[in-house]
Amino acid sequence: MKLKEITINNFRNYDKLNLKFAPGLNIIYGKNGVGKTNLVEAIYLLSLTKSFRINNDKILINYGKVQASVEGDIEKNNDTSTYKVILSNEGKKVEINHNKVDKISDYVSKINVILFNPMDINIITSSPSERRNLLNIEISQIYKEYLIILSNYNKILKQRNFYLRQLYINGNSSVEYLEILTTKLIEYGLRINQYRQSFVDKINKYISKIYQDIFVVGDLKVKYVSSYNKKNAQEILAVYKKYYSKEMACGKTLLGVHHDDLVFTLDNHPLKECGSEGQRKNAILSFKLAELVVIKEIKENYPILILDDLFSELDKEKINNILSLLNNEVQTFITTTEINRINKKILKSSKVFHCVDGKMEEEV
Repeated sequence: MKLKEITINNFRNYDKLNLKFAPGLNIIYGKNGVGKTNLVEAIYLLSLTKSFRINNDKILINYGKVQASVEGDIEKNNDTSTYKVILSNEGKKVEINHNKVDKISDYVSKINVILFNPMDINIITSSPSERRNLLNIEISQIYKEYLIILSNYNKILKQRNFYLRQLYINGNSSVEYLEILTTKLIEYGLRINQYRQSFVDKINKYISKIYQDIFVVGDLKVKYVSSYNKKNAQEILAVYKKYYSKEMACGKTLLGVHHDDLVFTLDNHPLKECGSEGQRKNAILSFKLAELVVIKEIKENYPILILDDLFSELDKEKINNILSLLNNEVQTFITTTEINRINKKILKSSKVFHCVDGKMEEEV
């Protein structure tokens, strides 16, 4: 999978930008605050229809403008298609080959992007919801149906929480309806659980070796923690029934895949409690690089890889270890302020762009 060309209009600090990219390594360099990350954010938006930095799409529109758009030509299996995301005050629209796509779920998973950003190191130390979000984003890129199942689960969860509050207030409402909602929640939850466990199992096939190839020593693993693990629907329902009174008192669902978590361990020690900031950063980076192989296995194409400000805290040896690991088939975008830290041989085989105050120039 390759992004051949991108056209950006009124997005962040870019009024209009058109660039053609190399199928291999693309390096974007320049000072901080000039628009390097804005470019890779546009690539990410083209794939997932949202930013990795903020939740408010309106902020992405250039100040004073009413609409922004990102359009890109994606080559996959020797076929090229045009994708477009349009943002306005009225909302978001997506197109494939200039035809409007009504459902975002029919667009997401067409373009696969793996992003590493310095803020990702917070994933390990933040709340479980951040790690679930990581799982949801990555799995929905691979399986279109996962996004639909997750949406259905969240709808049932909302209904169930509302009904639990009604039961507490009224006292005489039907517990039978609660059981119907619980059964449906379990049905969707088990399917989500299976997708997540399978994905984590695949990551664990590669993550430790990748970590060792870059950072020399350490056995890195990821553990998927869920109340649904290794249980069937009947067993889970029995557990829910024990919690009915407590859930009514709380007015919310206390069990389910919306409480799942990921635990990163290095040499069997949890990185959240025992790891250094550097180890956590290295772990997330290794996780993202393992995803490259997993997505290639499943979808038969490597995703686009974005390494945003990767080199800010890595020494030159580690940087070049990472670059030497990348398969030539992987289209990679790297943003950096320190281009001199990249091996000259690697630079010669790359396409290099210099970013200055919202303008991007290709260096020859």
